[in-house]
Amino acid sequence: MPGGSIVFVDTNVLICADDMRDAAKRLRAREWLLALWRQRAGRLSTQVLNEYYVNVTRKMGLAQGDARAKVRRFQLWQPWQIDHQTVETAWGVEARFGLGYWDSLIMAAAAQSGCTHLLSEDFQHGQQIDAVTIINPFLVPPNELDNAE
Repeated sequence: MPGGSIVFVDTNVLICADDMRDAAKRLRAREWLLALWRQRAGRLSTQVLNEYYVNVTRKMGLAQGDARAKVRRFQLWQPWQIDHQTVETAWGVEARFGLGYWDSLIMAAAAQSGCTHLLSEDFQHGQQIDAVTIINPFLVPPNELDNAE
């Protein structure tokens, strides 16, 4: 990622990276994750990892051991711990932007972990919320982030 971009990854991107039903999305999600690993520019939160685990084991049939291994691997990204200040920030985002609470908590964690971008298909592509710009990974490949700055 160019010039110090730090990218927060939403749960849906992690899930898509394991979803065998949509090869194009799976490939693009993996492309983004690989780029973030290489650049050491990826961030996420405990909320994201918990949502990922529940969804892939309950809805996608991924073995618990495999899901746990992936969660452990993403612990290397030092996930943002949801604390009282994050909750307070989320409430502010919820009130100002009209987002749902869980999405506001994602935005708050992204902002508090110093991210410049949020990688998600659940928000409006290109929208800026405070200092964080939304990127839909299925509309833009990782190398296009260079051009977006």
